[in-house]
Amino acid sequence: MIHADLAAAAAYTTPPLWRVLTKSGYFVGLCGAIGSTVTYVAAVRPALRAPQTEEADAVVLRRRTASYLAWAGVVLLVAGYFQLAARVARAGKGMPFGDALAPGRIADFLRAPAAKDAWVAQGTLCTVQNVALVMASLALVSLFVGAVRRHVDAIALTALPLSIAVTLVGAIPATTPDVDRATSLLFGQAHIISGTVWLGGLAVLVGLAGARRQLGENAGLLWADIWRRFSLVALICVAAVMISGLWMSWKHVGSIGQLWTTTYGLFLLVKILLVLGMVVAGAVNQFWLMPRITLARQADEKASLLHLTLRHFPRVVWAEIALGVGVLGIVPFLSGSARQPGSAAPVATGSVLAVGAALGLTLIASLYITAKASDALARRQAPATP
Repeated sequence: MIHADLAAAAAYTTPPLWRVLTKSGYFVGLCGAIGSTVTYVAAVRPALRAPQTEEADAVVLRRRTASYLAWAGVVLLVAGYFQLAARVARAGKGMPFGDALAPGRIADFLRAPAAKDAWVAQGTLCTVQNVALVMASLALVSLFVGAVRRHVDAIALTALPLSIAVTLVGAIPATTPDVDRATSLLFGQAHIISGTVWLGGLAVLVGLAGARRQLGENAGLLWADIWRRFSLVALICVAAVMISGLWMSWKHVGSIGQLWTTTYGLFLLVKILLVLGMVVAGAVNQFWLMPRITLARQADEKASLLHLTLRHFPRVVWAEIALGVGVLGIVPFLSGSARQPGSAAPVATGSVLAVGAALGLTLIASLYITAKASDALARRQAPATP
């Protein structure tokens, strides 16, 4: 067993710097585009339309959201170009990354014919993916124009499916996959989309909370609603990240010991610890801050509510974002597997899927109980004051 672990560690190849930067940058772009649009549509927009929201506060947050979305479009466009060049470099078998940046090299890659056993050319899939990326980016970048900012709702609803299509289309294989590979692709996309919504959503909300000096004294009610709505989104994302993460860890790690005896395993272990740190920070918000926010709302303590929603809550969220940035930095190093070179990856059998389903249902049940426990704490009446 020790010799197998050493062989796996020796087979691991550290990715070059350009690969680390382009892949991390690409996921930053996805976090900005997918996370911000999903969070705006699912949490911010409904709260801004609530009857108790003051129009002045809604105007401030819509304007700030438009700026954030516009810059997210710029980041996605730039990161997408460098990611495409990195893909060309990897396909070129030793091609320097600097050469892959040339438009001619990219055009040759996109026009390359399909392989003999492929149902479609890889370049065609890549073209469709990047068309979706450019369309999503342009939709978001258009929010730099003052006249377009009035239609931020429509722009967000347009960019949202296009941004998700960027990663979904990019995962489509050029060859027909078997059931096991198709399952892995589905779990991989669930991991990416839920992770980008989670981290990107936290980032956009912290950015919006920076406008607290421009908001009125009743903004605490608005932000209590925003945090409440996003907490539900985050719980769904946590469930998807952990279930898909368990599947991918099972596929790439042969035993628990490989988490600290192989290079790949060590990077995966660091990622797991960072994600668990994000979960703990989220639990602090769910069990400590959300009940206090609800109690302050019930008692109509405007100053306390404003302080909790726009001071305390963002501080914990900043900790989650810092851990999430660490996760993005680790992702490029998770290439390959911790398994011994030449060994076949495990295949999902009926019993394995049954155990996985049981674990997934247990995790979902635990998160449901977490939400209910938080609600129960929030329903406790504030102690009477003389």
